[in-house]
Amino acid sequence: MAPDLPCDGDGVCMVCRAPPPEAEVVNCHTCTTPWHAGCLSKPPETLAAVADWQCPDCSPLEDGGAALPAAAAYASVEKSDLITAIWAIEADASLTEREKAKRRQALVSGKKVVEEEEEEEEEEEGGKKKKKKKAEGGDDVLDLLDEKFNCSFCMLLPERPVTTPCGHNFCLKCFQKWVGQGKHTCANCRFSIPPKMVSQPRINSALVVAIRMAKAAKSATYGGQTNVYHFIRNESRPEKAFTTERAKKAGKANACSGQIFVTIAPDHFGPILAENDPKRNIGVLVGEMWEDRMECRQWGAHFPHVAGIAGQSDYGAQSVALSGGYEDDEDHGDWFLYTGSGGRDLSGNKRTNKEQAFDQKFEKLNAALRVSCLKGYPIRVVRSHKEKRSSYAPESGVRYDGIYRIEKCWQKVGVQGYKVCRYLFVRCDNEPAPWTSDEHGDQPRPLPSVKELNSATEITERKANPAWDFDVNHGWRWVKSPPTSRKPVMSSDTDGKNGGRKAVRHAHKLSVRERLLKEFSCLLCRKVMTQPLTTPCGHNFCKSCLLGAFADKSFVRERICEGGRTLRTRKIVKRCPSCSTDISDFLWSPQVNRDLMDLIESLEDKTEEEKVEQQIEDDTSEEGCISANDTEEAAEEATDVQDIMLSKEESDNLENGKLEAAEGDSEVNVLDSKVKEAVEKDAAEDTIDVTNSELSCKRKNHLACSRGVKRTRNNEIP
Repeated sequence: MAPDLPCDGDGVCMVCRAPPPEAEVVNCHTCTTPWHAGCLSKPPETLAAVADWQCPDCSPLEDGGAALPAAAAYASVEKSDLITAIWAIEADASLTEREKAKRRQALVSGKKVVEEEEEEEEEEEGGKKKKKKKAEGGDDVLDLLDEKFNCSFCMLLPERPVTTPCGHNFCLKCFQKWVGQGKHTCANCRFSIPPKMVSQPRINSALVVAIRMAKAAKSATYGGQTNVYHFIRNESRPEKAFTTERAKKAGKANACSGQIFVTIAPDHFGPILAENDPKRNIGVLVGEMWEDRMECRQWGAHFPHVAGIAGQSDYGAQSVALSGGYEDDEDHGDWFLYTGSGGRDLSGNKRTNKEQAFDQKFEKLNAALRVSCLKGYPIRVVRSHKEKRSSYAPESGVRYDGIYRIEKCWQKVGVQGYKVCRYLFVRCDNEPAPWTSDEHGDQPRPLPSVKELNSATEITERKANPAWDFDVNHGWRWVKSPPTSRKPVMSSDTDGKNGGRKAVRHAHKLSVRERLLKEFSCLLCRKVMTQPLTTPCGHNFCKSCLLGAFADKSFVRERICEGGRTLRTRKIVKRCPSCSTDISDFLWSPQVNRDLMDLIESLEDKTEEEKVEQQIEDDTSEEGCISANDTEEAAEEATDVQDIMLSKEESDNLENGKLEAAEGDSEVNVLDSKVKEAVEKDAAEDTIDVTNSELSCKRKNHLACSRGVKRTRNNEIP
């Protein structure tokens, strides 16, 4: 009888020496080896049995012992042990399919499977519990990086890592030494390395940041220096801007903001009313003056102390500051032409960065002003004494000039030869302007004539009704609901303090894994990468994002001359979205960076586990706090009952001063001692045995009892 043999690597049956039809091929459930069903001595009898069928090498003997492979008569005992181990992995219901596959691969490749063991020891010292977690195999992020990112030459964590187009990582020196020997293929997979990368390899900056962060976190864990975060609550700040010992420059160059006096959110639209001014109860009035922008910030008129625009690109702009802006600005008091932000090279000094270096676009803060124009939102305007070209600027300090509205915005070529974004602001406030002697505010007025609109481009004008408009009976007001604030209110109440403290604590205590995941973000979608691709220029993208960016472009362009003769095709240049490097050759067959993908998946899994554990701990601590608070409240209420549980006769004696109480033997002291013993006994029982619901019932009974005693003392009950 011929032995059972599987199909070889070419798909040919080793028994009949012919490639079997696809319908007659069955795969082993354990080792996934293909077999020809027609040549098996015991083929699967039904289609349902094919899914769980095991080959003769992996199937157990009828007597329950380990299988002796029929096809491998010279197999050693070690192979039987290997199959037994694979069965044990398959039978483990606690493992996922992915974990089972990893363990099977580790067994077949001969690597030892390192299982992480967590030991939790709880020690009570002074009523506190300490939990210690010990992990074998490197739960530490640096160990995880060391496992995923090893240079194939020096077998260490890559120093100045370089990633080849095939997705493998090497040290820069090791890579240069390799290609310096004339070897222009990857040391791992023999994939061809582009000539440009051979001559000028690029360092993968994302991996550099990840390795640096992991090393810094490990050094901090073992007693190294850590970053100290300084946070001062709003109510703890002084009333003026102040400097700390950490300031590098004198004066207010490195000053911290003083206390915020108004209870508004940083993205609050419109005027600041009296209800938002708990300090003076008058709000911020038109014409109010401050010493500088830092003091103006404290009253909420304009929060940024440097930027001229306060806003968000998808939400709108709340305020602007006229403080020595562009030469194109025109200030006519009740209306002015404002130039947007950007266009200047800020890498130099104050003398050189006044010159415009490139065109402005409707993005970021310029887009925020455009949103306010389309929606008709009110914008607070402050003028500074630094606005030298305006007749309406204050002589000193910063002044609040009221509410304006953007009626139009457009683009034009500015004085310096580059395009600028322009905005037409028109005043619409119920209070008179600081430069007029009128007793009333603004009235609806026709828009001024702006000559530069004749040569402008991208003109944007509001078509719908504005959110801030004039009402004959109430003046300028919100005619539509104001946008809901997306930022917390700067208030001094208890909830605000706790919320701010918790937000700052959460921001500062981000785990190393979460910070690493932020570094592994796609440069296109700005999210954590899925199927990461590393271009030859060293930039990282999601595979779907990078391929989608060039989905409408082919790789070559067909050329046909006028006579109909076909010319050679021309390659279409496809530049990296982050630089000018041509990556068209890389996009022919992009290879996913498997090492980086495995690291991201491992970090995400660990982060999710940490969040679940933290949530469980928070829930447990909250339940403990609630129980402790309930016990304290019950004890306080019981004490109140003890204090008021006096008979009517004793209370009358106390009021008339006729009660002669000797120390330790008066009826009142005896009664107090008895009540105290009863209360302590009840409190002890409540703490140990009573559940939260029973505790609530006891608290209600105590309250009812105390009310009844009070009514008795006040003669309310006959």
